[in-house]
Amino acid sequence: MGTQSERLSDFVAQLKIEQIPEATVQHAQLHALDALGCGVAAYAFGEASYTLGAVREIGGHGTATAIGATDLTPADAAFVTGTLCHALDFDDTHPNSVVHVSAGVVPAAIVAARVAGATGADLLAGIVAGNEVSIRVGNAAGGTFHARGFHPTGVCGVFGATAAASRARGLDAVQTANALGIAGSMASGLLEFLSDGSETKRLHAGWAARSGLTAAALAAHGATGPATVFEGARGYYATYVHGADSDLGNQVGDLGNHWVTDEIAYKPYPACHYTHAAVDALAEVLAANPLRADEVTSIVGFTTETGVALVSEPVADKVHPRTAYDAKFSLPYCLATRLVTGRLDVGSFTEDAIADPEVAALTPRIGYELRQYSAKPDSFGGGVRVETVDGRVLEHEFRYQRGGAENPLSTDDVLTKFRTNAGYGLPSEHVATLERSTLQLAGLRDVSYLDVLASATERK
Repeated sequence: MGTQSERLSDFVAQLKIEQIPEATVQHAQLHALDALGCGVAAYAFGEASYTLGAVREIGGHGTATAIGATDLTPADAAFVTGTLCHALDFDDTHPNSVVHVSAGVVPAAIVAARVAGATGADLLAGIVAGNEVSIRVGNAAGGTFHARGFHPTGVCGVFGATAAASRARGLDAVQTANALGIAGSMASGLLEFLSDGSETKRLHAGWAARSGLTAAALAAHGATGPATVFEGARGYYATYVHGADSDLGNQVGDLGNHWVTDEIAYKPYPACHYTHAAVDALAEVLAANPLRADEVTSIVGFTTETGVALVSEPVADKVHPRTAYDAKFSLPYCLATRLVTGRLDVGSFTEDAIADPEVAALTPRIGYELRQYSAKPDSFGGGVRVETVDGRVLEHEFRYQRGGAENPLSTDDVLTKFRTNAGYGLPSEHVATLERSTLQLAGLRDVSYLDVLASATERK
């Protein structure tokens, strides 16, 4: 049977577009479009502009395209685009693995495909291969990565990005296995940004994309990596989670029969996924019972154990977010903003927005309650209990967040999100080109249409 890396690599290298179910093809194309829209919006709002500044200072000059640039090396292009796709925290997430999948996979696949002159079918096969690897590597340990302080998007996503780049550029199974072995020494990403609201989290997706591209290139030129990178005594699971409750073998066993790409959840809000169900539950309460902030005595947000650690504790930091990025990981802020402003969108996380005095006055009245929606982190359930000054107690909750497979957004919802996001930074004709071509990716002879990403501009 070979090692787990070898089994994954056989699947990745041999994957043909004809083997992928049509529904999975459609999911993959739509998720890729969603990720690129998120990246263009981030560029338009000036998010992570330091990435371009840094790579132009310390990197070389090249001809690779990134969002907002045409003069980067391939590795720098993958890094910049990956970081931007994750910068707003608006990009997709797989519920059980808790990996932001597309932000690492799609940029790595795009750059590898452009360098190799690949077809749209090869690019799409690379994206699907990357999705399947990222998610399975994360699924094998569930929420354990978060519990140990690692960000799955970085430490699991690098393997997906490597698989995506390897398939997009046409590596064989042996080369792909070497690339995955190399990627094990590049897996990185700490959750310590939660301590002060700094911006390292968004870099994890970019670094995964860059590292995946690099690992594939090294393997293509003869570098080797350990075949036992996953199950070895000094391998990935042994060191990152001390082997706790990890079983990649079961995850690998149904490759090609069960497609986890179909399980990836879209985000309706540009904030941590553990805030979403509670925000939607509050929206349901408010739709039936219109309330102003001064009519509310208290709000309790329902969240899971992982949600507590990410969006509810420490209470002092969550009640008074210190930075715009900090606010994305604050359940009190997200709930207060939804009640006070009637929305939670890209504009809700600017410096001016988090300084809103009415929101700041409400957040100290918002607490949390721990609830268990599943024995495994396979959903982002949540809810609210609202107590009013006239004595009413109003509750609502969702077992599954909106945007996931069990409570899906429609294709029109996702396309509307893309058009809005991409429209912040691209002219309408380029938005239309991205949408039309990405949704027909499997049939394209080349993927040069992606050069329109370079025309993204910042909002004035």
